[in-house]
Amino acid sequence: MAAVQKTTGGNTAFKNYNNDFAHIADPAERRRLALAEIDAAPFGWYHVKACVVAGIGFFTDAYDIFAINMVTAMLGYVYWGDGHIPEGSDTGIKVATSVGTVFGQLGFGWLADNVGRQRIYGFELIIMIFATLAQVLSSNSPSMNFVGLIIFWRFIMGIGIGGDYPLSSIITSEFATTKWRGAMMGSVFAMQGIGQLAAAITALIVTEAFKSQTQNAHTAEMCDFACKTAIDRMWRIVVGVGAVPGCIALYYRLTIPETPRYTFDVSNDVEKGEADSKAFIRNEAEGHVDPTAAVVEAPETPKASWKDFIRHYSTWKNGKILVGTAGSWFLLDVAFYGLGLNNSIILKQIGYSKHPNVYRTLKNNAVGNIILICAGSVPGYWVTVATVDTVGRKPIQLMGFTILTILFFIIGSAFHKISEGGLLGLYVLCQFFFNFGPNATTFIVPGECFPTRYRSTSHGISAASGKVGAILAQVLIGPLRTKGAYPGNDSPWLPHVMQIFGGFMACGIFTSFLIPETKRKSLEQISMELYDEGDWKSDEQLATEKAAKDAIIAANDEKRAALGSPICRMMDDDSYFD
Repeated sequence: MAAVQKTTGGNTAFKNYNNDFAHIADPAERRRLALAEIDAAPFGWYHVKACVVAGIGFFTDAYDIFAINMVTAMLGYVYWGDGHIPEGSDTGIKVATSVGTVFGQLGFGWLADNVGRQRIYGFELIIMIFATLAQVLSSNSPSMNFVGLIIFWRFIMGIGIGGDYPLSSIITSEFATTKWRGAMMGSVFAMQGIGQLAAAITALIVTEAFKSQTQNAHTAEMCDFACKTAIDRMWRIVVGVGAVPGCIALYYRLTIPETPRYTFDVSNDVEKGEADSKAFIRNEAEGHVDPTAAVVEAPETPKASWKDFIRHYSTWKNGKILVGTAGSWFLLDVAFYGLGLNNSIILKQIGYSKHPNVYRTLKNNAVGNIILICAGSVPGYWVTVATVDTVGRKPIQLMGFTILTILFFIIGSAFHKISEGGLLGLYVLCQFFFNFGPNATTFIVPGECFPTRYRSTSHGISAASGKVGAILAQVLIGPLRTKGAYPGNDSPWLPHVMQIFGGFMACGIFTSFLIPETKRKSLEQISMELYDEGDWKSDEQLATEKAAKDAIIAANDEKRAALGSPICRMMDDDSYFD
């Protein structure tokens, strides 16, 4: 028998399940035991830590994306003097992040399936941290335009943000227990709402901190050198704070183990995979297996390749699922980001119209965003977390698209007949059902419903489709609302834009029928049901896997009862799994 070799990595947030069974020579048996242990594990602090480590990335993503809505108002005072940033510059700064996100989602999604989850997880966070700090240090110069610099660094930051989508989703999915996988993935994504809230709170804090320098500027023209210096510091602090949570989570991401599903289903060559992992830690290009060591044959699994990828998804049974996840995400983000462009208009409806005083303008902008986020976005995210594993992914998505269709058509058709309070209430409901609906499920389902060898790539394609919808909303639909503007009404086409959003939501109902229901099913069960992934196994192998999983569940129950602990503790002796 070959000497026991163990994979590197593992911390209090991401346990190395591979090493728990490294003493077992048969890779097929090792796979069954490791995956059964993951799927049947009771929910505990280990899962909470994993969600926090992955969720911090989405906290940072949302903070960086939505903080710019408040930062651009500050930039208008510093670089243009009148408190207004030109529409072209404003659009370019915001769209740059979405464009970079598309590249990050596609690139990191492909890398995670072809290089491994472990080897690249954390690098997307490094990119975000570096680009965030670079923005903070950007400034105008005779040879370099400030807007161009910000657009460049926000594009780079977008690449890191994009990489976080497929990586955090599939790593959480592949480490999660079957029973609460949806809640774990949903809580990771729900950190976006907390990130939005943190950005608004940070903007409010710095506005109050520099109040003495800005409150005497009763108009933009009265903002003198001291006032502009204070605001210049304010926006840099708001942006720079976004790098702090990423630094905290970086260690845990760089030291995770490879997911057992990738180790067994994609790598196949156990000895080579372990050697490559060690070589990576030593900064070597490739690991080398001892040719004199006994070789342990890995079980046969389907191989990933571009030819196989095209063959796999050219079959409608498989391709319709990718169309369903990518199409739903695209249709959702057109309205989700398109509506976000109208926050300033909504703030007027709740009494936070623009004030000529510089301090009051910046404060109202921050406070208004806090109210909108707390009223709709944050509650919607966490209702999804509480119900997604009982109600199911597909019903929540269908319900969300249906209610959003109705709400948008009501707003668009009766915009001038509904009171300001009524419009505010409808807007808050839209925010709630975005997040207790397709905004959460379009992230969860792609992390579960694809086979291991294409799980990250497929999630990246789905997420990138969403960001293409966001770009469409920002470049085309956003300016559409100002069509025919005249003094006293700068958004005459807003009701029609709302109706257009309703049409996109109606289309989302139909694409939702293409996605499967994945609640309370193991990832292997989902793959076998959707893609006949079990066809390459004999009936005896499938029966043995089921028996092994049942035995693990029974053994865990007995140990928990004997130890009086809610979390199963692993032991080193083989008798634990007898």
